[in-house]
Amino acid sequence: MALVTLDITKTIEQNAAQYYEKAKKLKRKQEGAIQVIKDAKARLAKLEKEISKHQKQQQEAVQSAVVPQKKEWFEKFRWFLSSSGLLVVGGRDVTTNEIIIKKHTDKNDIVFHTDIAGSPFFVIKADGKKIDEEAVRETASATASFSKAWKLGMANTPVFWVNPEQVSKQAKAGEFLTRGSFMIYGKKNYVENTVGCAIGDCRGRIMAGPLAAVKNNCEKFVEIEQGGEKASDVAKRIQHKIGGSLDEIIRCLPSGGCKVKGK
Repeated sequence: MALVTLDITKTIEQNAAQYYEKAKKLKRKQEGAIQVIKDAKARLAKLEKEISKHQKQQQEAVQSAVVPQKKEWFEKFRWFLSSSGLLVVGGRDVTTNEIIIKKHTDKNDIVFHTDIAGSPFFVIKADGKKIDEEAVRETASATASFSKAWKLGMANTPVFWVNPEQVSKQAKAGEFLTRGSFMIYGKKNYVENTVGCAIGDCRGRIMAGPLAAVKNNCEKFVEIEQGGEKASDVAKRIQHKIGGSLDEIIRCLPSGGCKVKGK
């Protein structure tokens, strides 16, 4: 039982009024304390949300960071995996053209080239598997896209494939073959193609090739098209979407200018 002290110099009504005022003050203090607690809880919730957001951003940054890994032999060339999983390699210049044909072309592989001077050689690596028609079409598209057809704004260009034994360093009488150039003997098998390219992250490696192949092998990818934007600007936009090394992305871009499709 609570004891109430009364002031005998005051009437009952005055004592009651005094206690009523005290009660109001206590209630205001209590309400103020409750509001302080509510404000503190709100600030704490906001802080926790910001911390959670920051942690998520850090986690995403770690996940998208380039993880150093052993370079595969094919990464010094242009390369991609076909939709069926076959490795396709292509030359970047006369030196890599020479290396691909001389050192990385085996009996059951098939070799692609265009009728445009200075074009790259591309090779589908059979590795004991059957080379499917889809891989042939995709490689024809890549051969066209990384040739001068891209820079010239062409939608397609004649691309053919031959067997390795049809590719030779033996020139015709009176002719001379420069570094990276080869003679093609026998029948050329021409393939319809479309100039186009996409770039994606293929298990931690930057891969560039036909859209269908990239789509089938990369979770994150960006489609590009012929255009006049700076390679570094395009590469930065691609990096923002797929992560990876900016230098690697720039190396994967076709020569002659490009832009992100739809931009």
